Amino acid sequence: MVKVLDMQFIRYANLFNNVTRIRTNHCFEYNSTIIFVVPRQFVTKAIGPNNINLEKLSNIIGKKVKIASIPNGKEDLERFVSIITRPIRFKSIEIRDDEVIISANIQSKASLIGKNKIRLDEMENILGQYFGIRKVRVK
Repeated sequence: MVKVLDMQFIRYANLFNNVTRIRTNHCFEYNSTIIFVVPRQFVTKAIGPNNINLEKLSNIIGKKVKIASIPNGKEDLERFVSIITRPIRFKSIEIRDDEVIISANIQSKASLIGKNKIRLDEMENILGQYFGIRKVRVK
């Protein structure tokens, strides 16, 4: 799957660079939250002291903002998904070839799937771009 940036996300990336002084080409939306993905060593700098950069970005964009580190492979999948879906919690993540199975309780399951499977589709797209995952199931 090829990662495609539209003009809005290019604007978000430029804004992120102006506020944090860190360049990123990784930016996506999940559950009406804009998530910027930066190298692990820059996560603390990107957040800023007392979350000042996150608050500044959130106020300018008008949406909630999160920052995650670029994953180093499938071993980082569980941490990456937990950052994206926070505060929703899940029990475990199982990887089978190019499929991910997320185990969660009934409340979290509904939140992970979303109305008309919109969040599940967003998650499939995100995990496809970063990990080559083709299918996400929630049980």
